[in-house]
Amino acid sequence: MKKAATTLGKGDPKEGQGEGSASELIDARINELSDWRGETLARIRMLIQQADPEVVEEWKWRGVPVWSHAGIICTGETYKSAVKMTFAKGASLEDPSRLFNSSLDGNTRRAIDFHEGDRIDEDALKALIRAAVALNTSSRAQKRTNSGR
Repeated sequence: MKKAATTLGKGDPKEGQGEGSASELIDARINELSDWRGETLARIRMLIQQADPEVVEEWKWRGVPVWSHAGIICTGETYKSAVKMTFAKGASLEDPSRLFNSSLDGNTRRAIDFHEGDRIDEDALKALIRAAVALNTSSRAQKRTNSGR
């Protein structure tokens, strides 16, 4: 995993804000949750890192873990009844395992809501993460090619 981006914000530690690396802030969020949501977020994080060892962790929007590689791959938001994994370009991704179950109406994003007791299809999720990275890197390569003409 690449070095995490550093947050610039200060604020209420309960909001997960403060100074430190994004990785440290994500660690703190996982520990702060101390329930199934923390376990789920930790599991998702591990799967993202396994799927893309070059992933960069970021901390944005007042306490949202973000994983990037040549652009945002996905975010990991936590709510009372769900951990939401939102893919920035999810509408452009093939989802043969039908993991996406939220934010299905938009033209760009797609999300997966994980609820307490849900089983994560790890292989399908890692394939989706790899597809998001491939889309990001192909989009960046395409932009460089077009701008070089």
